[in-house]
Amino acid sequence: MVDESLKKSQLNSPILVDLESYIPSAWFEIRYATTNNFTKNKIYPYARCFLVGKAVGALLGAVQDFQELGYTIKIWDAYRPLSVQRVFWDIVPDERYVANPTYGSRHNRGCAIDLTLVNSCGQEVDMGTGFDDFTPKAHRDYANLDQAIVHNRHILQSIMERHNFLGWPHEWWHFDFKDFEQYPILDIPFEDIIRGECRHV
Repeated sequence: MVDESLKKSQLNSPILVDLESYIPSAWFEIRYATTNNFTKNKIYPYARCFLVGKAVGALLGAVQDFQELGYTIKIWDAYRPLSVQRVFWDIVPDERYVANPTYGSRHNRGCAIDLTLVNSCGQEVDMGTGFDDFTPKAHRDYANLDQAIVHNRHILQSIMERHNFLGWPHEWWHFDFKDFEQYPILDIPFEDIIRGECRHV
Protein backbone atom coordinates (compact mmCIF):
# COMPACT_ATOMS: atom_id res chain seq x y z
CA MET A 1 0.00 0.00 0.00
CA VAL A 2 1.40 3.40 -0.97
CA ASP A 3 1.28 5.99 1.82
CA GLU A 4 -0.56 9.24 1.10
CA SER A 5 2.47 11.56 1.11
CA LEU A 6 4.30 9.33 -1.37
CA LYS A 7 1.22 9.05 -3.57
CA LYS A 8 0.90 12.83 -3.69
CA SER A 9 4.54 13.29 -4.67
CA GLN A 10 4.24 10.65 -7.40
CA LEU A 11 1.45 12.61 -9.09
CA ASN A 12 3.97 15.36 -9.83
CA SER A 13 6.60 12.99 -11.17
CA PRO A 14 7.51 11.26 -14.45
CA ILE A 15 7.61 7.79 -12.92
CA LEU A 16 5.19 5.04 -13.90
CA VAL A 17 2.60 4.47 -11.20
CA ASP A 18 -0.07 1.81 -10.72
CA LEU A 19 -3.52 3.20 -11.50
CA GLU A 20 -5.30 0.84 -9.13
CA SER A 21 -3.57 2.57 -6.21
CA TYR A 22 -4.99 5.94 -7.25
CA ILE A 23 -8.40 5.24 -8.76
CA PRO A 24 -10.07 2.52 -6.68
CA SER A 25 -13.46 3.40 -8.17
CA ALA A 26 -12.33 2.40 -11.67
CA TRP A 27 -13.03 -0.94 -13.28
CA PHE A 28 -10.01 -2.69 -14.73
CA GLU A 29 -10.27 -5.10 -17.64
CA ILE A 30 -6.72 -5.31 -18.94
CA ARG A 31 -7.48 -7.05 -22.21
CA TYR A 32 -3.91 -7.85 -23.21
CA ALA A 33 -3.50 -9.86 -20.01
CA THR A 34 -6.21 -12.17 -21.43
CA THR A 35 -6.92 -13.86 -24.74
CA ASN A 36 -9.91 -11.54 -25.28
CA ASN A 37 -8.10 -9.14 -27.60
CA PHE A 38 -7.34 -8.77 -31.30
CA THR A 39 -4.19 -10.94 -31.07
CA LYS A 40 -6.16 -13.81 -29.47
CA ASN A 41 -3.15 -14.33 -27.18
CA LYS A 42 -2.24 -13.33 -23.65
CA ILE A 43 0.39 -10.63 -24.14
CA TYR A 44 0.90 -9.12 -20.67
CA PRO A 45 2.09 -11.37 -17.82
CA TYR A 46 0.04 -9.39 -15.28
CA ALA A 47 -3.28 -7.56 -15.38
CA ARG A 48 -1.71 -4.31 -14.24
CA CYS A 49 -2.07 -0.77 -15.50
CA PHE A 50 0.51 2.04 -15.35
CA LEU A 51 0.74 5.69 -16.40
CA VAL A 52 3.23 8.45 -15.68
CA GLY A 53 2.37 10.26 -12.47
CA LYS A 54 1.40 13.57 -14.06
CA ALA A 55 -1.05 11.84 -16.38
CA VAL A 56 -2.61 10.05 -13.42
CA GLY A 57 -3.07 13.39 -11.68
CA ALA A 58 -4.91 14.71 -14.73
CA LEU A 59 -7.01 11.55 -14.99
CA LEU A 60 -8.16 11.92 -11.39
CA GLY A 61 -9.80 15.21 -12.33
CA ALA A 62 -11.64 13.55 -15.20
CA VAL A 63 -12.81 10.71 -12.95
CA GLN A 64 -14.29 13.24 -10.52
CA ASP A 65 -16.22 14.92 -13.35
CA PHE A 66 -17.51 11.55 -14.58
CA GLN A 67 -18.64 10.64 -11.08
CA GLU A 68 -20.69 13.83 -10.86
CA LEU A 69 -22.61 12.54 -13.90
CA GLY A 70 -23.09 9.09 -12.39
CA TYR A 71 -20.27 7.30 -14.24
CA THR A 72 -16.88 5.87 -13.54
CA ILE A 73 -14.28 4.52 -15.94
CA LYS A 74 -13.28 1.09 -17.17
CA ILE A 75 -9.65 0.85 -18.28
CA TRP A 76 -8.45 -1.55 -20.96
CA ASP A 77 -4.82 -0.48 -21.45
CA ALA A 78 -2.28 2.17 -20.55
CA TYR A 79 1.53 1.79 -20.52
CA ARG A 80 2.71 -0.73 -23.10
CA PRO A 81 6.34 -1.84 -23.53
CA LEU A 82 7.89 -1.17 -26.95
CA SER A 83 8.50 -4.90 -27.44
CA VAL A 84 4.72 -5.42 -27.27
CA GLN A 85 4.23 -2.61 -29.78
CA ARG A 86 6.34 -4.58 -32.24
CA VAL A 87 4.12 -7.63 -31.76
CA PHE A 88 1.00 -5.56 -32.44
CA TRP A 89 2.53 -3.94 -35.53
CA ASP A 90 3.41 -7.32 -36.98
CA ILE A 91 -0.29 -8.26 -36.77
CA VAL A 92 -1.88 -4.91 -37.75
CA PRO A 93 0.64 -2.68 -39.62
CA ASP A 94 -1.85 0.16 -39.96
CA GLU A 95 -0.99 3.45 -38.26
CA ARG A 96 -4.64 4.35 -37.84
CA TYR A 97 -4.90 1.64 -35.19
CA VAL A 98 -1.38 0.60 -34.17
CA ALA A 99 1.57 2.98 -33.89
CA ASN A 100 4.67 2.09 -35.88
CA PRO A 101 7.24 0.85 -33.34
CA THR A 102 10.00 2.53 -35.32
CA TYR A 103 8.67 5.81 -33.92
CA GLY A 104 7.02 4.46 -30.79
CA SER A 105 3.56 4.90 -29.35
CA ARG A 106 2.15 7.23 -26.72
CA HIS A 107 1.40 3.99 -24.86
CA ASN A 108 5.13 3.24 -24.86
CA ARG A 109 5.70 6.56 -23.08
CA GLY A 110 3.18 5.80 -20.33
CA CYS A 111 1.06 8.67 -21.63
CA ALA A 112 -1.89 6.97 -23.36
CA ILE A 113 -4.94 5.27 -21.94
CA ASP A 114 -7.72 3.19 -23.48
CA LEU A 115 -10.95 3.47 -21.53
CA THR A 116 -14.72 3.72 -21.55
CA LEU A 117 -17.51 4.76 -19.21
CA VAL A 118 -19.52 2.44 -16.98
CA ASN A 119 -22.61 3.09 -14.88
CA SER A 120 -22.98 2.51 -11.16
CA CYS A 121 -23.54 -1.22 -11.78
CA GLY A 122 -20.38 -1.55 -13.83
CA GLN A 123 -22.23 -1.86 -17.13
CA GLU A 124 -20.47 -0.31 -20.10
CA VAL A 125 -22.14 2.72 -21.66
CA ASP A 126 -23.03 2.14 -25.32
CA MET A 127 -20.29 3.63 -27.50
CA GLY A 128 -21.31 1.94 -30.73
CA THR A 129 -18.41 -0.52 -30.88
CA GLY A 130 -16.28 -2.52 -28.51
CA PHE A 131 -12.60 -2.03 -27.75
CA ASP A 132 -10.06 -2.47 -30.58
CA ASP A 133 -12.68 -2.30 -33.29
CA PHE A 134 -10.61 -1.62 -36.41
CA THR A 135 -13.48 -0.28 -38.52
CA PRO A 136 -14.68 3.22 -39.46
CA LYS A 137 -17.51 2.90 -36.93
CA ALA A 138 -14.93 3.41 -34.15
CA HIS A 139 -13.69 6.67 -35.67
CA ARG A 140 -14.54 9.89 -33.86
CA ASP A 141 -16.01 11.46 -36.99
CA TYR A 142 -18.22 8.51 -37.89
CA ALA A 143 -21.66 9.99 -38.43
CA ASN A 144 -24.07 7.06 -38.79
CA LEU A 145 -24.68 6.53 -35.08
CA ASP A 146 -27.70 6.77 -32.81
CA GLN A 147 -27.87 10.07 -30.97
CA ALA A 148 -27.52 8.30 -27.64
CA ILE A 149 -24.17 6.90 -28.75
CA VAL A 150 -23.06 10.29 -30.06
CA HIS A 151 -23.98 11.79 -26.70
CA ASN A 152 -22.05 9.13 -24.77
CA ARG A 153 -18.94 9.59 -26.88
CA HIS A 154 -19.23 13.36 -26.43
CA ILE A 155 -19.30 13.02 -22.64
CA LEU A 156 -16.20 10.83 -22.67
CA GLN A 157 -14.27 13.03 -25.09
CA SER A 158 -15.23 16.42 -23.70
CA ILE A 159 -14.33 15.57 -20.11
CA MET A 160 -11.07 13.86 -21.06
CA GLU A 161 -10.11 16.89 -23.17
CA ARG A 162 -11.01 19.20 -20.29
CA HIS A 163 -8.34 17.39 -18.28
CA ASN A 164 -5.62 17.52 -20.92
CA PHE A 165 -6.14 14.23 -22.73
CA LEU A 166 -6.40 14.36 -26.53
CA GLY A 167 -8.53 11.82 -28.39
CA TRP A 168 -7.13 9.73 -31.24
CA PRO A 169 -9.21 10.24 -34.43
CA HIS A 170 -9.63 6.54 -35.28
CA GLU A 171 -10.40 5.12 -31.83
CA TRP A 172 -13.06 6.64 -29.57
CA TRP A 173 -11.49 4.92 -26.51
CA HIS A 174 -7.91 6.15 -26.95
CA PHE A 175 -6.62 9.32 -25.25
CA ASP A 176 -3.12 10.81 -25.11
CA PHE A 177 -1.86 12.95 -22.26
CA LYS A 178 -1.08 16.36 -23.79
CA ASP A 179 2.59 16.45 -22.68
CA PHE A 180 3.51 13.02 -24.04
CA GLU A 181 6.41 14.43 -26.11
CA GLN A 182 8.29 15.16 -22.87
CA TYR A 183 8.54 11.47 -22.01
CA PRO A 184 10.86 8.84 -23.49
CA ILE A 185 9.79 5.68 -25.31
CA LEU A 186 10.14 2.79 -22.86
CA ASP A 187 10.53 -0.95 -23.04
CA ILE A 188 10.35 -1.73 -19.33
CA PRO A 189 8.76 -5.11 -18.59
CA PHE A 190 5.82 -5.14 -16.20
CA GLU A 191 7.82 -7.37 -13.86
CA ASP A 192 10.47 -4.67 -13.36
CA ILE A 193 7.87 -1.97 -12.70
CA ILE A 194 6.10 -4.14 -10.13
CA ARG A 195 9.39 -4.94 -8.36
CA GLY A 196 10.21 -1.25 -8.39
CA GLU A 197 13.53 -1.87 -10.08
CA CYS A 198 12.96 0.45 -13.02
CA ARG A 199 9.92 2.71 -13.18
CA HIS A 200 11.19 5.32 -15.59
CA VAL A 201 14.43 6.61 -17.08
